[in-house]
Amino acid sequence: MANIEKYVNDVITRQTELQRRMYREAMAVPHGRMQTGPDQANFLSFLVKLIGAQRAIEVGVFRGYGSLAIASALPPNGKLVACDVSPEYTQAAHAYWKEAGVDAKIDLRLAPATETLDALIAGDSPNSFDFAFIDADKSNYDAYYERCLILVRPGGLIVFDNVLWGGTVADKRYRDADTTALRDLNLKIRDDARVDASLVTIGDGFHLARKR
Repeated sequence: MANIEKYVNDVITRQTELQRRMYREAMAVPHGRMQTGPDQANFLSFLVKLIGAQRAIEVGVFRGYGSLAIASALPPNGKLVACDVSPEYTQAAHAYWKEAGVDAKIDLRLAPATETLDALIAGDSPNSFDFAFIDADKSNYDAYYERCLILVRPGGLIVFDNVLWGGTVADKRYRDADTTALRDLNLKIRDDARVDASLVTIGDGFHLARKR
């Protein structure tokens, strides 16, 4: 599988030299594995373009590689509201966003994401976003889901990362808080009449929920 991952990421996936530098830098720091993979970033860009998204939300920025992919796929007047709590991690992203010419599209908000999302809801933004990508603290995924369901328009898309959690969601021996939260969310999305859904095994698992 390592050979397949290398083939997909290094040979097939389209990346600019800037993206390659940004990804290498992120992978060299502590917790670098939290970074969105090149194939995942490429898929996010594809989805954003596929649905013609103009306004997007990201919950969990880390060093901004996924943000770059989403913002680059938005039109010139597009906007990405990027939610995170770490000025240290997100600071590393700004130079790359600026070099790529997408910094004006990205509205970085440093606060607990539930607070940022609640503020968007209170500010007359329900049904005004086209796309949401959630890749943050797993125990709060359900809270992010419910808020994004309000903010995303009918026909819009919500994407969750790490929903396979290294395979532990399929192993009943794992009952820790994160695994349980992801397992519960996967079942909730499967049975949720408010969305059409598909779990795809790219990276550590993407769960896609299209708002009806």
